[in-house]
Amino acid sequence: MANTSADYLPPGAPVFDAVFREKLQALLVWRRDVRRFRPDPLPDGLLERLLNVACLAPSVGLSEPWRFVTVCNARRRAAVRRNFERCNAEALAAEPGERAARYARLKLAGLDEAPCHVAVFADRTTSKGHGLGRRTMPEMIEYSTVMAVYTLWLAARAEGVGLGWVSILDPQEIAATLEVPESWTFIGYLCLGYPREEDSVPALERAGWEERSTPAVCRLER
Repeated sequence: MANTSADYLPPGAPVFDAVFREKLQALLVWRRDVRRFRPDPLPDGLLERLLNVACLAPSVGLSEPWRFVTVCNARRRAAVRRNFERCNAEALAAEPGERAARYARLKLAGLDEAPCHVAVFADRTTSKGHGLGRRTMPEMIEYSTVMAVYTLWLAARAEGVGLGWVSILDPQEIAATLEVPESWTFIGYLCLGYPREEDSVPALERAGWEERSTPAVCRLER
C-alpha cells in the first residue's frame, strides 16, 4: 500500500484530511472583501481572539512587525471618514468616461456600518528578529504584516465575520489622526462586522469592474 502524507508526520502532529482540505478550499473561495455590514456588534472578546490568531502569521526573522490599532473613538472615526471621502473624490475624478460612472456606483467603504475598525501598521524599527532576512529586502517587514492581515481575514471568515480592507486613504493623515509613532508604516484600514450578504463571487466582478483570472502557474525555464 502506498504511503500517505500522514505516514510522514511526527507523533502528535495533526492530520489535515480530505474533508479539511475541502473546507479550506471553500474558506478561500468564500473569503470576500465585505463592504456592507449589519450593525450587530461582535460578541465580547471575538475581535481580540481574531487578532491573536492573526499574530500566528509568518514573519521575516520572527520579527512580528504588525501593529494593530483598534479605532473606537467617534472623533477619530469621523476624521478617517473625511480622509476617505476626499481621496475617493480624487480617485473618481481621475477615472475616464464610462469607467467613472462604474466607479461612482461602487460601494468602496464600510466605514459607516462596520462595528469594528482596525488600522494596521508595520514597524521597521522593531528589534525583534535581530534583522534576520531583511538586510537586502527591508520591505519584508511590510510583506509580513500583510500576511497577518490575510490570516486575520481567513480567521474572521471562519467565524462568519466579514472584513473590508479600505485602501483609498492618505497614509500620513491616518497616522496623524491615530497618533501612532512616526516610524510605523500604514498598511491598511480594516472594517469588521457581520456581512449583510454573502457571495462566492467578488463584488467587483459582480459589479462589472473586473473579472477574476483563471488560476494559472507561470513557469519560466532558462
